[in-house]
Amino acid sequence: MADVNVTSLVDVTLVLLIIFMLTAPFIQGGIDVDLPSAPTSAVATVEGPVISLDKNRKVYIDDDPVPMSQLSDVLRELHPASDTRPVYLRSDEDVPYGFVVRVMGVVKEAGINNLSLVAIPDNN
Repeated sequence: MADVNVTSLVDVTLVLLIIFMLTAPFIQGGIDVDLPSAPTSAVATVEGPVISLDKNRKVYIDDDPVPMSQLSDVLRELHPASDTRPVYLRSDEDVPYGFVVRVMGVVKEAGINNLSLVAIPDNN
């Protein structure tokens, strides 16, 4: 009799699925940024492009570095006017406020009106 025993295959698959489900929330890609904490009421459920500002004032879209002079053009290509997804801005807490406002101005200039700032939820 040449039957294949699928019980062990199912067991291994379920164990791998459980391991993946447990480790997936801890795996976070992207640029290393120390986010400030702030009282927040909503958690984002819609995914969109992420602009990250590191403490050296380098600008990244998702994981790709972008020169400040080309940020508006890259955003127009990445996020056309018909796209309604939000754009998220993650900034290191050591980045000066003026630089963050300048980046926000470039985002607005690119025609993006749905900009959300990312912070660590503060439960105080």
